[in-house]
Amino acid sequence: MIPSLIATDLDGTLLRGDGTVSARTEDALRRAEEAGVCIVFVTGRPPRWMGAVTKAIGPHGVAICSNGGALYDVRRQELLETHPLRAEDALAAVLALRGGLPEVSFAFEYPGGFSHEPDYPRTLWDMDAADQVAPAEEILAGPAGHQVFKLLAKHPGMDPDEFLRIGRELVGEFGEVTRSASVAMLEIGAPGVSKASALARWCAERRIPAERVVAIGDMPNDLPMLAWAGTAYAVANAHPDVLAATTHHTAGHDDDGVAQVIESLLG
Repeated sequence: MIPSLIATDLDGTLLRGDGTVSARTEDALRRAEEAGVCIVFVTGRPPRWMGAVTKAIGPHGVAICSNGGALYDVRRQELLETHPLRAEDALAAVLALRGGLPEVSFAFEYPGGFSHEPDYPRTLWDMDAADQVAPAEEILAGPAGHQVFKLLAKHPGMDPDEFLRIGRELVGEFGEVTRSASVAMLEIGAPGVSKASALARWCAERRIPAERVVAIGDMPNDLPMLAWAGTAYAVANAHPDVLAATTHHTAGHDDDGVAQVIESLLG
């Protein structure tokens, strides 16, 4: 049975290693939409990084970004909805992580852009466009403090999975902690906000039940979405936890794994 909706992660899943969408994948996405299947990109990327998929986005033009923290119209470059952390929760998360792991540094995503601490590693390609470079407490005390929909925490050398485990213990109820990078970087959203919560809300508004949804992903931040969807696929290059949690597997992101899933569903 052809699904009503296919929800796919981007980096490491739909996008190739060079960050592009292959011609085969573009064709599969187009064919799915023509067959009446809604394609929704559900990504950890912030809205400002969505320009790379403008051509591939479906007719609705909307993507779920920042692990559910933002709903973004890619074509119109318009932020439609955000689910920010409470400023006091963001500060509590910062203090808890810093108290347990003093080497951690922080960055913040919010509607106007992003800011980071002076010692936050310069790994983002648009670091020079930061609105503010200052201690976390100063950033959170300013106008952005009540608008942060994604808090990033980086450790210089810890194993990424161990960092996630400890981070969840330290942050506790102050935020939803996950990760999607190959380095020790945590992504923290408001409590209860995840790819699954955002996708469930999107589908409920369109009366699409979970059993009519196919989800595809590769990293721990995809696990809630994969668990919620009626059918879940992991790409071959996925994190071991994602491979273990899914009964359906497809080829890796550099071998058009998402396109292969779509082609098999369309028949």
